[in-house]
Amino acid sequence: MPDAVPSSARLMWLRRQAKRRRIIRVWQLMLLVGLFALWELSTRLGWSDGFLISSPSRMADTFLNLCRGGELLVHIGTSCLETVVGFTAGTLIGTLIAVCMWWSDTLSRILDPYLVVLNALPKTALGPIFIVWMGAGMGSIIMMTLAISLIVTILNMYAGFLSTDGEKIRLMRSLGASRGQILWMLVFPANYPTLFNTLKVNVGLSWVGVIMGEFLVSQAGLGYLIVYGSQVFNMDLVMTSVLILAIAAVVMYRLVLWAEKILHHFWGVQS
Repeated sequence: MPDAVPSSARLMWLRRQAKRRRIIRVWQLMLLVGLFALWELSTRLGWSDGFLISSPSRMADTFLNLCRGGELLVHIGTSCLETVVGFTAGTLIGTLIAVCMWWSDTLSRILDPYLVVLNALPKTALGPIFIVWMGAGMGSIIMMTLAISLIVTILNMYAGFLSTDGEKIRLMRSLGASRGQILWMLVFPANYPTLFNTLKVNVGLSWVGVIMGEFLVSQAGLGYLIVYGSQVFNMDLVMTSVLILAIAAVVMYRLVLWAEKILHHFWGVQS
């Protein structure tokens, strides 16, 4: 059969790719285990001070103590809730503003200098203002998260909308498509990679906003644990909280990748 050679060659290529992915995963795991093992060994042999930099075994004990007290889930849940709300609000509001700027060139020209200034402004400087406006609670932390992720979303999505193929836009106009139809049938689908790239960036920015907000004002959350641990010089608590924070950020990032894969498959089937 004429298709036997190409299919067997493709099968061999797929097997090589699968093997390569397994090798990469094994090396990644070995690197992580090796780093933690070296960290633990350095503290046990006295190469470094475990009181100052903690150690994996001490972090494990701290984690178990937090779990026994039942407070760990409260802190993780608080930070995750603040992050998800700020992340979602920043993405939706930022995309909506980008759509309005694409729709109206006059509006984009009006907002452009303000967006440049806000993008260059260190958002942590707005923290005390949010605390006065929103109070010392979750609202000010969410506002901090929103401030950090909103401008990036607007700029990225607006740039993506403007980069949509002009020939396709002119073709749809020649066929009588309205501006709304061009937006929903061409501009949005063409910029789904831009949207998900923005979401990936916003994962990190949202966590930065939440932690910075919790540094300034909080009674619970991973940022609160980090600040409290540094104040009482409990580096075991600080390092444990940082590790949990890293895991939570990775999980959220993987969820965005999973959503991207599902949506890509759905649009692929529809097209």
